[in-house]
Amino acid sequence: MVQIVGGTLSDSGAGVRTHFTAAEPPEWFARRYREDDLRGGHVIALGPGNDQAARAALAAWPGGLQYGGGVHSGNAADWLRAGASHVIVTSWIFRDGHLDEERLGELARRVGRERLVLDLSCRRRAEGYVVMTDRWQTATDLVLSAAVFERLAASCAEFLVHAVDVEGLCHGIDAGLVVSLADWSPLPVTYAGGARSLEDLERVEKEGRGRVDLTIGSALDLFGGTGVRYADALAFNRVRVRGRRKEEGGRMKDEG
Repeated sequence: MVQIVGGTLSDSGAGVRTHFTAAEPPEWFARRYREDDLRGGHVIALGPGNDQAARAALAAWPGGLQYGGGVHSGNAADWLRAGASHVIVTSWIFRDGHLDEERLGELARRVGRERLVLDLSCRRRAEGYVVMTDRWQTATDLVLSAAVFERLAASCAEFLVHAVDVEGLCHGIDAGLVVSLADWSPLPVTYAGGARSLEDLERVEKEGRGRVDLTIGSALDLFGGTGVRYADALAFNRVRVRGRRKEEGGRMKDEG
């Protein structure tokens, strides 16, 4: 398992910057998450030759992890059978830079929208946050907005959005994007990119108004980072989950 600077990905592999290479296999991390009941982590295959490692991680915690990497209508159900709770898709639902509504509908019908996560990772451009595909090398014509999220929410259960410009750099989050995601998304949404400290977790919680989750990669000590201790992030997450459950329980009582 490796941690890379996401914005350096390319088809050829030239110029890719690697932040950390783990001595442990992917399933070791999956078992650790399972022991800590840390759900919703991402197993991402960043190219060919990773299927066996991905399957080992999913098998170590069936139903606890999401899978992404080359997902399409022909293999999505197979990854669910391999143990993924959800499949994550980006590039396959775009063709020639345009969102292919037919492909998206086909995939949602095959696996069920409740098992599908749409990755809308983006770069900031003059026109706004533009969705990127093909290992974040190709710009599409889809610019993120409330209307886009509302339309796509009918076909998925969650959204995943990497801020590609800051991904893997540990230079801080794109706070403007976090605020926008909280405003735009009617579904659970996870932001990724630039997190470097526990304060970033707190900032996303505050500026995302409790509606945006955060992934931490390169800064985490579990992945060779120095900015965030895994134990501290785990404790923060447990408090957050308890708070959400309490809030939801209060709503149910009020509605009852």
